[in-house]
Amino acid sequence: MNDDRRWRFRLRVEPLRGDAYRLTLLQQYPGQNGRAPAVRRVGGLEGTPLLVALDQVLELLRRDGYRSLREGAGNGSTSTGRELELSDATGVRLGLLFLGLRPLRRVERMERVARGVRAMTDEEAYYWFSKCVAPGTGRRARRALRLLLSDS
Repeated sequence: MNDDRRWRFRLRVEPLRGDAYRLTLLQQYPGQNGRAPAVRRVGGLEGTPLLVALDQVLELLRRDGYRSLREGAGNGSTSTGRELELSDATGVRLGLLFLGLRPLRRVERMERVARGVRAMTDEEAYYWFSKCVAPGTGRRARRALRLLLSDS
């Protein structure tokens, strides 16, 4: 059943110089009663954090039927790159990766957080995602998640 009244995840893939990319995870809620759709940016990754999580990102995209970051989506290109429509489970896990890795500097901590997100059950991932994006308390939840997963 396709419920048009729920948040949908999209991954914007922006090519940078060389073989580098910037990934931005978005959530969109379709507009109703003449209102414009609501879009919120969950997070973005590039550089070292993206390299640390790249295998997991590609694995999640393969589950959704994409072969690579270069593959176009049904909604095509935007002026800033391609957007891939994602399942809820993939969007939630990518969201946790993006929110957990972005502020970290030490690669070993990034690797531990990425492993922790990969090891989560779906229920844990949905729970932590809802906590990490909550208005007002999301910042503390993201810090708690990073501490829990990186053991430091």
